[in-house]
Amino acid sequence: MLDELDKKLLEIIQDDFPLVSEPFREIGARVGISQEETLARLKKLKEQGILRHFGASIDSLRLGFVTTLCAVKAPQEEREAIAQKIAAHPEVTHCYLRKHPYNIWFTLVAKDWEAIERILKEIARETGLIPRHFPAEKMFKLKAVFKVS
Repeated sequence: MLDELDKKLLEIIQDDFPLVSEPFREIGARVGISQEETLARLKKLKEQGILRHFGASIDSLRLGFVTTLCAVKAPQEEREAIAQKIAAHPEVTHCYLRKHPYNIWFTLVAKDWEAIERILKEIARETGLIPRHFPAEKMFKLKAVFKVS
């Protein structure tokens, strides 16, 4: 599905994005293509759903935010609709269906614990479910880079 150029582009934008005035020209030069082809390839990868998001990854803890892992037990027939309601909250950074009695897991990032509690109450009100949450004590991995070549 991916050719070698696409793989190289994906690795560069994940781990070595140049902070220069014309980053796509620089990225293209690294792999031997034009800025226009670089942008066209990245756009195609976005349209195909391979590239889901393009933007900075902020270290929320260094900015003073708090994070917590959360889970709910949803009826099997309602779990996708409930997961979509949960994922619609801007403070939810990830939301997954899991094979577990607690079958929807999600992460919340907010400015403080009061905000986390408010959001969890909103989710409970919207879904009729009581979320459990597991506050982060220490993060061990802040970076996910997928080697595709």
